[in-house]
Amino acid sequence: MDEINNIEVVPCTESDYLKPFRVHYNQNGTKKSWDFMRTHDSVSVLIFNTTSHCFILVKQFRPAVYMCESERIKTQQCQAPEKSEEGATEALASGSESQEGQVEREGESSFAWPPAATGITYELCAGLVDKPNLSLEEIARQEVLEECGYDVPASKLKRITSYRSGVGVTGSKQTMFYAEVSDDNCVSAGGGEPQEGELIEVVKVPLHEAMTFAYNERIPKTMGVIFSFIWFHNNMSPKYKISTNV
Repeated sequence: MDEINNIEVVPCTESDYLKPFRVHYNQNGTKKSWDFMRTHDSVSVLIFNTTSHCFILVKQFRPAVYMCESERIKTQQCQAPEKSEEGATEALASGSESQEGQVEREGESSFAWPPAATGITYELCAGLVDKPNLSLEEIARQEVLEECGYDVPASKLKRITSYRSGVGVTGSKQTMFYAEVSDDNCVSAGGGEPQEGELIEVVKVPLHEAMTFAYNERIPKTMGVIFSFIWFHNNMSPKYKISTNV
């Protein structure tokens, strides 16, 4: 998971997972346009192991996170020597276009890609809703089994809520479930489906450390993790009489 190399960024002209569109519309007499992506809806599952009193999360490399952080780092590096390069910029402006292009290419090639850890996040077990013959509960059950190795009947999944994610870009809906498991339900090590390109590490977060984990900004995580831990604290923690360390 920590070895990322041979990075190449190319235009995305075709994808099974997202499709870009531009919509034109009138709102209260004003003509507007908006760019958006059509994506799949998804499910996520907060998994709590009642044997060890810990949450089961997944840890994986996210290229989108990695590239966003890389761009941020690259921008910071370019801005840092801005003043010292003012003279060089003026000289470049008086040069030929071919020289300008050469300098730009050299600057881009000199950028050192950050370590893979830059793109690694902690998340709830989750998956796309791309199997029309299965219910949301059945899709969630499959994801729990594939990613985390626990065999849980679909009937044991408790629906927490559903919400829109990425409303400025996609507007897709995610439905969140809660599943209680025990060590007896663990039938494999999990890790996802390698043939689908998944490389997932199963992570355990003790219940008494949950809220500290949720609010620690140095730990990269999704909003689903934070929200679900708060939900558990408000709705389930009294059942186990264990502090979630709020």
